[in-house]
Amino acid sequence: MRILPYVMLVIGCGVVAQCNAQERSQTQERSQTRGGPQAVAGKQAGTTQQKPGAKAGKAKKVPPAFKWVNPLPGVSAPGLKQGTFSSPSLGVEVGYLILLPEGYQASRKRYPVVYYLHGGRPGNECKSHRLAGPIRRLMKSSGLKPAIYVFVNGGPVSHYNMPEDDRAQGASVFIDELIPHVDRKYRTIADRSGRALEGFSQGGRGTMRLALRHPDVFCSAAAGGGGYATEKRISESGGVESPNLRFAEGDNTWDLARGYAGRSRGPDVRWMIYVGTKGFNYENNLEYMDFLSSLGIEFERLVVAGVPHSATGIYAKAAERIMRFHVRNFEAAQSK
Repeated sequence: MRILPYVMLVIGCGVVAQCNAQERSQTQERSQTRGGPQAVAGKQAGTTQQKPGAKAGKAKKVPPAFKWVNPLPGVSAPGLKQGTFSSPSLGVEVGYLILLPEGYQASRKRYPVVYYLHGGRPGNECKSHRLAGPIRRLMKSSGLKPAIYVFVNGGPVSHYNMPEDDRAQGASVFIDELIPHVDRKYRTIADRSGRALEGFSQGGRGTMRLALRHPDVFCSAAAGGGGYATEKRISESGGVESPNLRFAEGDNTWDLARGYAGRSRGPDVRWMIYVGTKGFNYENNLEYMDFLSSLGIEFERLVVAGVPHSATGIYAKAAERIMRFHVRNFEAAQSK
């Protein structure tokens, strides 16, 4: 397979005004969860923990407990709405956010869908809601062909299935339940030619894993700021991320890439890997790009100068390029 030449993008300093806020709550990949899914999901909202002997006022705030449905923040982009569906496997309601393109209600046409995977662990469907503003504005002002955007709830251990824990199957709930629900409820192009996957940080890891595993489901995948050093450690340890967090052997971006590259047939995903030069995952993203190249996997390389580990920071400088990447891939897949 021919390897596409690397394209280095050093993007200017123009900033989309409403994207200035950094994702202060973004969970860093290098500070991975120390407990299993129960430890992640079982913390109580608003509680604090304090080490013995610590001075008053030094208590560390504990993140809210994981929930499958979370309220949409009061300040959000026009047109961004919350939806839920009843999960057959979980027996509970599962939430998602959906941004319908302008003119959706007045038309009868079908639209492609970009599924966006949040960062953090645990995160939720509302974590990346700030991206809906620039997405909506660019679809309106830049001549981009319209698409539906769906923001996914990735489960207690973001976008992973946990072996032997039926309540922590975030990957399967997304692939097997949310996507069919969206195709039934909305006017989508309900095949791989009309589906793209994107995410940042934990969502970048999830984007690579799920698109590598399901090239028959997605035609386009843009993985941002993923922690590939952690994924490599999982690969080399037989599934172990930490003493209390073990995944199925082979369920990581390194082993799945080897399997994808070794296929004799099947559809190809069009890939983008993006990262900011100031992000703590910058170096391991470059290493993973080299690894993909060594396997003969073609991808578009997007390196955004001066941006830290922040999905909103990336979108402030590079949202249009990422969105156009998906549009081109939809057009190419639908022309076949």
